[in-house]
Amino acid sequence: MMEKYLECGFVQNTHGVKGLLRAVHYCDSEKVFCSLPAVYLKKGEEYLPRRVRSAAVHGGVILLSLEGVDTLETAVSYKNKTLYAAREDLPEPEGAYFIADLIGLPVIDAQTGRVYGTLSDVVNHGASDVYEVKTETGVALIPAVPEYVARIEPDRGIFVTPIEGMF
Repeated sequence: MMEKYLECGFVQNTHGVKGLLRAVHYCDSEKVFCSLPAVYLKKGEEYLPRRVRSAAVHGGVILLSLEGVDTLETAVSYKNKTLYAAREDLPEPEGAYFIADLIGLPVIDAQTGRVYGTLSDVVNHGASDVYEVKTETGVALIPAVPEYVARIEPDRGIFVTPIEGMF
């Protein structure tokens, strides 16, 4: 089942005394995060909306102003909170997938059909994403590039073309 709300950022701290928040984003770009009409905070199983009044890049972080957050005291209560976006507010370019939709998919050999394990995480260290695959013997790392990822079928799995020693 596809999640309705996806992690899009994290509130690191406050900024000033008028309720601004210093946030980092998990989106493809700062532009995507700054264009969100609202962010959501998770409370139990419920997602509580907060309309975005403004969001701007400042020194490597996003300065975020939310409706109802007008004082330092209120802003402090948001510190260290994960922010979520409604799926429909996020662009999904053709052929791209949300990481949340890939986690847990089986990783399958595109040639033989052998199941190596399940995708447990996606990390990025600069050049490209790297898929972490939980196998019976540990964790394997696969660069998420066409040479190794043959295709992704969200309803079936991630089909890979591994090289010797990858698993």
